Amino acid sequence: MNDSLKQKVLSVLEGNRVGSLATIKNNKPHSRYMTFLNEGLTLYTPTTKDTYKTEEIETNPNVHILLGYFGEGMGDAFVEIQGTAEIKEDQDLKSRIWNEHMEKWIKSPDDPDYIVLKIQAETIRLMNDQDAPKTLNLKEME
Repeated sequence: MNDSLKQKVLSVLEGNRVGSLATIKNNKPHSRYMTFLNEGLTLYTPTTKDTYKTEEIETNPNVHILLGYFGEGMGDAFVEIQGTAEIKEDQDLKSRIWNEHMEKWIKSPDDPDYIVLKIQAETIRLMNDQDAPKTLNLKEME
């Protein structure tokens, strides 16, 4: 793997916590804004069990995420991520991700409806980073 490219991608992931998550609904994309946290190249986003995105991921786990691009200029770096999502209910993970800003939607880290979507990236494209787009293909690295 190109370590320089990986570091640039990680910089975008760590500097941007709000992005769009697209799932598949009736064979068409369905997007919404979400908050994201990353551990390396793995992304996590909190949600609740009774949402369209949860139902859509149960039917088709393929997702697409856009993160970055502050809108301050045409050269702002951003990433396009294709991957698969899975629903996690692990209490340690939920406690680690939960924060008080989520109280509007999730009562506490112990809320029985609270789940975390874990997104395993397959490809990550770094866009607008002063050069032509570059792609990390994580499936090739397995």
